[in-house]
Amino acid sequence: MDDNEFLAGRFEEHRSHLRAVAYRMLGSLNEADDAVQETWIRLSRSDVSEIDNLGGWLTTVVARVSLNMLRSRRTRREDPLDAHVPDPVVDPGEGTDPEHEAVLADSVGLALLVVLETLAPAERLAFVLHDMFALPFDEIATIVDRTPTATRQLASRARRRVQGSPGDPDVDPTRQREVVDAFLAASRDGDFQALLALLDPDVVARADGAAARAGATTEARGATAVAEIFAGRARGARTALIDGIVGAVWAPGGKPRVIFGFTVVDGLIVGIDLLSDPDHLRETEVTIVG
Repeated sequence: MDDNEFLAGRFEEHRSHLRAVAYRMLGSLNEADDAVQETWIRLSRSDVSEIDNLGGWLTTVVARVSLNMLRSRRTRREDPLDAHVPDPVVDPGEGTDPEHEAVLADSVGLALLVVLETLAPAERLAFVLHDMFALPFDEIATIVDRTPTATRQLASRARRRVQGSPGDPDVDPTRQREVVDAFLAASRDGDFQALLALLDPDVVARADGAAARAGATTEARGATAVAEIFAGRARGARTALIDGIVGAVWAPGGKPRVIFGFTVVDGLIVGIDLLSDPDHLRETEVTIVG
């Protein structure tokens, strides 16, 4: 075995962890894989003899790569084609072993990913690395080019946004279903005012790439814009449990083609995510209930 093969083997030992970090930073499986690949390229070009802690070095590099990708995405956000909707992944089981931890890192709920999308890049990195992966603030500080104290404040602000007293997603399934049912009814009836009454003024509706290619609007912001999209539509959508959370599905012939994820806060819809990627649909548990 030559040195490159040995190094590749050591890198593979860390791949699942690196992918988990990148996924929580970026909310995209494809971008996470790109970040991991870039990390490998940087490792292969580095003097490994100067790396004391390979796992820590790799985590730092993939975090920096992800941060740069996130910042680049933000600079393009004015272009609707670059709007981003997080990729949800189903958590298949329970456990505390390292392999499960990597799976769990890929199973962040869609609602949390949507909240993470609202954070500034540095806030998101500080929160992800400290609260989700237990990295100390002095190590995170070198990545975001801040003092440990300032980095702690970044994570604290992010934590308040995630836990947010006025912004926690409703967890009452009965209330969630009432809102979703009312939304679908107003949408079918073309009741514009009823839709407005159910939407938060700053609501965001996003569609993944597959849904966008099928004609869905990639991203719309604001109650008026979202209501205009859905008024008189959704006639074929039905209330459903999406991985146990109340949402909706369009399933002609009983086969899910589009799932609608709703984030509801204080009785108002703050986010609607249309997901139509076939791989995601296969991995998602959908139970029609209405």
